[in-house]
Amino acid sequence: MDHFFPPLDLLDTFAMPWASPEDIIWNGKIVAMGFFVCLSCGLIGAFIVVRKLALMGDAISHGILPGLALSFMITQSKALLPMFIGACIAGLLCSLCIEWLQKKSPLKADAALGLTFTSFFALGVLLITQMGNNAHIDAECLLYGEIGFTPLAKNLKWGAIELGPRPLATMAMVTLLIISIMIVFYKQLLVTSFDETLSISLGLPIKAIHYGLMLLLATTIVAAFESVGVILVIAMLIFPSTTASFFFSRMPAILFSTIPLAFIYSFGGFFLARWLDCSIAASMVVIAMFCFGLAWLFGPVDGVIPKLLYRKVSV
Repeated sequence: MDHFFPPLDLLDTFAMPWASPEDIIWNGKIVAMGFFVCLSCGLIGAFIVVRKLALMGDAISHGILPGLALSFMITQSKALLPMFIGACIAGLLCSLCIEWLQKKSPLKADAALGLTFTSFFALGVLLITQMGNNAHIDAECLLYGEIGFTPLAKNLKWGAIELGPRPLATMAMVTLLIISIMIVFYKQLLVTSFDETLSISLGLPIKAIHYGLMLLLATTIVAAFESVGVILVIAMLIFPSTTASFFFSRMPAILFSTIPLAFIYSFGGFFLARWLDCSIAASMVVIAMFCFGLAWLFGPVDGVIPKLLYRKVSV
């Protein structure tokens, strides 16, 4: 067991990362990146899960790969804006293809989704392979990411003001964008997510809201893939809302619960990775899985143990 789990040195694991101002700044950027990824994915994931589109995030995360490759082929640059636009277009196109196959073919939803995202991903891998060493795009980095490299990224500047490492500043801005959209369009998102009939009677643009949500999902995935990787983002889209649903049944409470959960995932994942000397992003998912397990067992809303206790009391 020692081979898999090294001895836990409390001082080295919890205190040493904050031993000096330089360490605080460096590790603080890593934890902050994890927090923004968890928070942004958790907020938008709450509506994605309610709409039963959890795997859509998986599809779009794989579907953006050909968009990234084609953007590089067209512009011969890895500048943020063209890569971002290409990835978002590819993500939306992936979503449209899935819906088209569902409506225009005998395929069921799961088959259409699996067929589309594997095709898009395979096309992306093929394009990157054909570009060879000229692209300098690491497919594994897109899949798994490395949040520990966040402090090494170039600083994003706004005029003479340095906003911090580009991935961190970008993720912070995307998080603020998501929060703003959630505040402004909360009622529309809520109604269209839970009651389509009421949405139609109120004259809400259901399709526009749906595709707007897909665009926001694609934007979040694109902003996060550089640090966390597209696969691990999927966990952050699903875990916060599903974990909170064992404690709360109303959407506002579930959304607010994303904030403390993001803190737990980011700090817990950071400390776990330092102890085990492993991937920080993967450790965040392990912490999220652990929190979900506790919620599933002890949560007052449909938790396993409370339900068993209630049955015994009823009998």
